[in-house]
Amino acid sequence: MPFTGDLPQADACTLPSAARPLRIAEFDALFATTLQRMERINARHLRLTLTGGGGLEETVRDLTDRESRCCSFFTFTLTPTVDQVVLDVQVPDTQTAVLDGLAALATAAAAQ
Repeated sequence: MPFTGDLPQADACTLPSAARPLRIAEFDALFATTLQRMERINARHLRLTLTGGGGLEETVRDLTDRESRCCSFFTFTLTPTVDQVVLDVQVPDTQTAVLDGLAALATAAAAQ
């Protein structure tokens, strides 16, 4: 089941409101097909282990690059290996609710 909740609105997000559901759907699709493990390192740090076929690193990099352009408070770090991509997502203290929302999105998508 796709994520149907609302992500907290980040004050620093410049993505037009009309485009936000589409971006959420992109993350939802990515997590639904690739999420293998999620670990909350601390309130400001989420680690996602993704697996998938060829092109996974490029797909994740493209999505996180676009997200960084509109939500500059995110720090995305990709660590690719032969068969997976580890995606570390970090935010400042003021944006932990947004990270909570991303974790909820990942959890809901993985349950599909």
